[in-house]
Amino acid sequence: MKGVLTLIRQLSIFAENTKGAMMRITQVLTQSSVNMNTLITNDSAEYGIIRMLVSDTALAKEKLEAAGYMCRAEEVLAVEISDDCGSLNSLLETMERGNINIDYIYVTYSSLSKNPVAIMHTLDSMEVEEFLMGNGYRMVNQIS
Repeated sequence: MKGVLTLIRQLSIFAENTKGAMMRITQVLTQSSVNMNTLITNDSAEYGIIRMLVSDTALAKEKLEAAGYMCRAEEVLAVEISDDCGSLNSLLETMERGNINIDYIYVTYSSLSKNPVAIMHTLDSMEVEEFLMGNGYRMVNQIS
């Protein structure tokens, strides 16, 4: 399976950390009929980064940019893990053994497989994907 890359498109939004900011973003998505499958926010005093997996990344990016938001669509790895205690730790131990640096990671739930999925950004996605698949992990390209 060498050379096959299974990635998910993630939307990152740079937004002010103000009252109602998230609601304004979800209004744009709702009006555009874009469904959010996963959402995580990281904030600072004045601004935050909102990362999300949505039903139509290109449309969401277009509509949010038209509303004045700075957005970036990027590809991330999605690794299915079991719903057992220690499964994320096992994945991280595998990454450590492979000397792989993770820029960021968060866990979501797949309505398709009914299992948790670790979403991660790394420097060399193809190499990391091949390494993880060689260690028995299943990559997914769709959450729901």
